[in-house]
Amino acid sequence: MTLWFVFALMTVAAIFAVLLPLGRSGRTRDQGSEVAVYKDQLAEIERDLATGLIAAPEAEAARVEISRRLLAASESSSELESDLRPNLKWRRAAAVLALVGLPIVAIGVYMPLGSPQLQDFPLAQRERGAGSGMARSLENLVVQVEQHLEKNPTDGRGWNVLAPVLQRLGRFDDAVRAYRNSLTYNGENAERRSDLGEAISAAAGGVVTAEAKIEFERAHALDADDPKANYFLGLAAEQDGRKDDAANIWRALLAKAPADAPWRPLVQSSLARVGGGGTMPALSDETVAASKDMAEGDRNAMVRGMVERLATRLKQNGDDVEGWLRLVRAYLVMGDRDKAMGASTDARQAVAKDAERLRLLNEGLKTLGLDG
Repeated sequence: MTLWFVFALMTVAAIFAVLLPLGRSGRTRDQGSEVAVYKDQLAEIERDLATGLIAAPEAEAARVEISRRLLAASESSSELESDLRPNLKWRRAAAVLALVGLPIVAIGVYMPLGSPQLQDFPLAQRERGAGSGMARSLENLVVQVEQHLEKNPTDGRGWNVLAPVLQRLGRFDDAVRAYRNSLTYNGENAERRSDLGEAISAAAGGVVTAEAKIEFERAHALDADDPKANYFLGLAAEQDGRKDDAANIWRALLAKAPADAPWRPLVQSSLARVGGGGTMPALSDETVAASKDMAEGDRNAMVRGMVERLATRLKQNGDDVEGWLRLVRAYLVMGDRDKAMGASTDARQAVAKDAERLRLLNEGLKTLGLDG
């Protein structure tokens, strides 16, 4: 009831706002108009003549001029009043129309569109509704592609497009079938084998099954540097309890990875998970062979010399994010945390102007326990 009372007040206010200007009189010059001014001037001339301030001829000339102006102003006022009479009828008609029409129009618009019983519709729900609408559109497109592939099962390009979409929608079993068909009709390569292995693992809840591992091994045989195959082979080793093997696989993957590889943080966090983030930087085969016959002190001196050379190189070329991370890791392994903190500070300064390198550096330092 209160809501309808508020609506009534709002309607009255709107009608009043319309009627107010329509009800105003057009005669804004009744008082203080030109006619009244000229009459005052005639009276003033008569007073000046009576007191002798002006001569009779001058008074007569002034009286004639002011009378002429008074006559013109009177005629103009009469014409204005005659014009206002028909306008008054139109104003009254507009007032009646506003008085009756505004409520009718407001009710006519409100009844189909609004209701005081409707609940609010928060922004979060609207965004979810928009998201669900996009998801439905995507699912509709998937249905259309699936219908096309039922009629054209040998369309390798269609299977290649459909498979990752099915995986993104969580239809892992269907994605596995689509990847197999893509391999059948498009031919074999490392990427398709890795994608199939990933879909099989996803269908198994993230476990690299024996079947998935076979696909990753086939992908590795086709391309030894395939990052997805190498990552999942490391994950399979971790799940089998072979953490050292997993660390070696992931460390080798990082050594060959571009500095801006989008999957680098994932591999770094996985390496830290198996305890591979605190090992000394990998040495070349020749260095390892030469160090086998060294005494412990000599071997440590050799490693420190390598670390110092790495630090010198990074001072000359500070864009090597992986080099900075190796240097910080080496200082931590040697127990020199102060130097590790200093190196992390120098590294941030060196790549401060490159947002992507700075992001990768901070992520790598975070895996090493140096967030600040």
